[in-house]
Amino acid sequence: MEVLLVLGIILGIWGGLVAIGWVFAKLSDLRDWLRDAHRKAKLYDERVAELSQLDKYRDQLEARREKLERQTSELSALMAEKTQGFPWLSQAFADYFQLEALKEAHYLQYKKHPAPVAADKVREISRQRRQVEAELRIAKYLLHYYESLFPWLVDFRGEDLDDLIERKLKGPQQVEEAQFEDPARAWLTDAEYRNLPSSTKYQMALDRYWSKKKSPWEIGRDYERYIGYLYEQDGFNVYYQGIVEGLADMGRDLVARREHYVEVVQCKYWSRDKTIHEKHIFQLFGTLTAYRVDHPEVEAQGKFVSSTTLSERAKLFATVLGIEHVENLPLQPYPCIKCNVSRRDGAKIYHLPFDQQYDRTLVEEERLECYATTVEEAERLGFRRAFRWKGLGSEAESPNSGQAP
Repeated sequence: MEVLLVLGIILGIWGGLVAIGWVFAKLSDLRDWLRDAHRKAKLYDERVAELSQLDKYRDQLEARREKLERQTSELSALMAEKTQGFPWLSQAFADYFQLEALKEAHYLQYKKHPAPVAADKVREISRQRRQVEAELRIAKYLLHYYESLFPWLVDFRGEDLDDLIERKLKGPQQVEEAQFEDPARAWLTDAEYRNLPSSTKYQMALDRYWSKKKSPWEIGRDYERYIGYLYEQDGFNVYYQGIVEGLADMGRDLVARREHYVEVVQCKYWSRDKTIHEKHIFQLFGTLTAYRVDHPEVEAQGKFVSSTTLSERAKLFATVLGIEHVENLPLQPYPCIKCNVSRRDGAKIYHLPFDQQYDRTLVEEERLECYATTVEEAERLGFRRAFRWKGLGSEAESPNSGQAP
């Protein structure tokens, strides 16, 4: 029994020592974990400070980036402005781009595996680019400068230049007559022109004239005629200066007169997504002022008519300068055949939009003249087609208005 007791005591002591060792091992692990946690917490505190500093640096870089973008934009604007008056500045920019290209050429020639042929090609290309860019920039800024001086030039972007110059210098009817004996033949086949009755073929030509896809200049001309028609219906005598005078129109599309009152009208038929800016108002005010100086005997007023909207700044200047403005006025179908009574012999003649004297002819209701919608209507009223396009010098018809009012 004593031996068993002693053995039990020994086993108990041994078990206790094992338990104490296990506890100490766990305490050691806990101590190591606490030390690691403390180290990580300290590292976290350090990293938080660094992240905070990085956030600060990021905000500073963002501010610098925005400043750089703003300076770049200002530099581009300055370049665009100054190069207009100083072509040498355009040359300086071209030189800068050439230096950038030469740096690439230098790298190609002196890199570890040189490429002298490629380097020479880069130099030649950079030289050519330098010359072309200088000329392009000068041309570009001169164009912008001229468009700012003469806003009506913007209307002719996208036009065929040769055709535009020919039309503006000679007038639309003279151009058509140079190509066709009768302008109506432009819209008809030879068989149609030879075989169809006059009222049928002329109406067909008129219908095709209106259905044809037109250039911006042609649409603008039709718009001026439509606005002029509205003025004539309101009792004005209208001179279609923009169409008749071409490049010499001085920015006056229409000059509408009723007794001693005159409205100088500028028409703009633009797509609805475009906006009229104040420079167009300035142009109208300038030509209105010139008209007032040249015609002090009448009361002259300026009016701007557009198929689109004016900017708020343009409206403000129009109000300050006393320019009446009408926005969002579309081109509508209207009776476009002018029925005219000759002052020479009373011959009753109608003019189609492509006839020679169309834009010089006034319709005066007191002389039993009128607008007609169809050729049949005009002929039923006793009018016949104008012969002026045949070159008959003895033709009696003469337009009621050949001078600006």
